[in-house]
Amino acid sequence: MDSTLRKRYHVHGFDSRQHLETYLNPDNPEMVFEEDFLRFPIENLMQTFKSGHIKGDILIDISIGSIIHHLYSACDFFNHIIVLKVRERCILELKRWVDTRTGAFHWGYASKLHADVEGKSDHSQDKERKVRSALQHVVKCDLEKENITEPINLPPGDCIISAWILDVICKDKDEYIKYLRKFTKLLKPGGHLILLGVTDTTYFTIHKEKFHVVKYNEDFVKNVLVSEGFTINYSKVMKSKAGSDLIDHQGVLFISASKKE
Repeated sequence: MDSTLRKRYHVHGFDSRQHLETYLNPDNPEMVFEEDFLRFPIENLMQTFKSGHIKGDILIDISIGSIIHHLYSACDFFNHIIVLKVRERCILELKRWVDTRTGAFHWGYASKLHADVEGKSDHSQDKERKVRSALQHVVKCDLEKENITEPINLPPGDCIISAWILDVICKDKDEYIKYLRKFTKLLKPGGHLILLGVTDTTYFTIHKEKFHVVKYNEDFVKNVLVSEGFTINYSKVMKSKAGSDLIDHQGVLFISASKKE
């Protein structure tokens, strides 16, 4: 398919529940992404936060869809989590889980996986309660505004996590730099940025509809961060373990960086 005909995540929208069922539900027999999109993020986030140097009052999350499993480790180190979402449908799906409503996506497997990796297999329900307690605000944002949360002025975050959303909102590398700058304006000097992404990717699929993904590699992201005044503290790419035509990613990227004061 011509890349110009592919849908754009924030322009056309997508079924956020189907995204969860397709890429993050291990009960789906066709879901082959456990290593890539569950275990790899959980293990690296846990390792990063357990180092003890990333903590504070406010964590701002700007991530794809209605995912929450990447916040399990963070909730032990921040008092407040503010989640920004581009699409109303993603907000509704996320709030369904936060409010423990009937029909909410079941994150039990991911929370158990996190507890197992942490060595506390009996604490999975405690972890979900802790995330719900910390996740106090879900805010609609507009990526085209200079202040993406306008008319709300958020307090600067001690840390920003951005998981996979830069991959899907950017049509090219120039836009990647533009949106990264907008995101990191929400970060206080000396704060930390954690990026999760997919490398050498051009599309992902929901309900047989292909969505555009900007293609980049680890070196590109690291060079952009350094040029934007960040110090890279940790970087890792895992070669994709999933063999699927739903997404053509070659690897999964994790980067932790700190903003120079």
